[in-house]
Amino acid sequence: MSHDDILSKVVALVAEELECEAGDLGEDTEFKSLGADSFDLLELVTAFEDEFGLTLEDDALKSIATIGDAVKAIESAQA
Repeated sequence: MSHDDILSKVVALVAEELECEAGDLGEDTEFKSLGADSFDLLELVTAFEDEFGLTLEDDALKSIATIGDAVKAIESAQA
């Protein structure tokens, strides 16, 4: 799956979970700026794992602060 495909799916999931406009989101968008707390992040990670059929490592979870970070973690987990 290409970087752009992963990004578009992550953006769609974030928009759905955090009830915001997908068009306002980009790789540099920080989850905190969207009002996400640690519980929201946990729900997002679960949604990412379900959508992409993978498990994100605990170390990767700690480094996810932006949409771009989530995309990188997903790409690493698929490799």
